[in-house]
Amino acid sequence: MTHSQFHLTLKHYIMKLLINDRRKVFAIQESFNAAFPYLKLEFFSKPHQRGGATSKKLIKVSSKTLGECRVIHNSGSITIMPSMTVSELEQHFNDIYGLSVQVFRKSGKVWLETTVTDGWTLQEQNTQGEALSKVNI
Repeated sequence: MTHSQFHLTLKHYIMKLLINDRRKVFAIQESFNAAFPYLKLEFFSKPHQRGGATSKKLIKVSSKTLGECRVIHNSGSITIMPSMTVSELEQHFNDIYGLSVQVFRKSGKVWLETTVTDGWTLQEQNTQGEALSKVNI
């Protein structure tokens, strides 16, 4: 699949992530990153303030189970679409499943928190991450 085919596919891609106490954090991260290769999800012990950064000290180890990272123990699935904004996705994880997540965007060789651009869609973030990563190669 070429990059342009991937972007056409990504526009219409709908992802469902199964959420339960036995799933490992890294499984969610890998699934998300497979759909959005220039984005990653990090799990935190506390939510960040809107527009604010989260302390790296609060980051959860990816080998933990979701049950070890949350206080709301609902099971179900999260539907993720490229048209969702970062803030919608983060809010959904928090409100329904009690999981504090933050989306990071690749910029060259570093990962940046998307706090200033939480209003952008996942597709916009991923496209920007791809462009910034190509510039810095």
